[in-house]
Amino acid sequence: MITAFAMIGATALYLLFAWLLSAAGGSWLSARKGYGERVGLTCGLLLSVVGVLLVLLLPARPGSRWQVEGPLPRRRRS
Repeated sequence: MITAFAMIGATALYLLFAWLLSAAGGSWLSARKGYGERVGLTCGLLLSVVGVLLVLLLPARPGSRWQVEGPLPRRRRS
């Protein structure tokens, strides 16, 4: 019986990590696309991994960092 609870606990932990990473990723992506962080955070929290995919499908606004710098930011030299 204890083993079943341990397996449920590990699965719940992995799902929690996926949920939190999708919220953070959606927030970062929507901020780069020019929509602000709240749009991506909301999509990531409410729709989990599907929300990140929806934010990826959003068109980038003119003058956003996504259009100016590209999809991935350049690394800065120190």
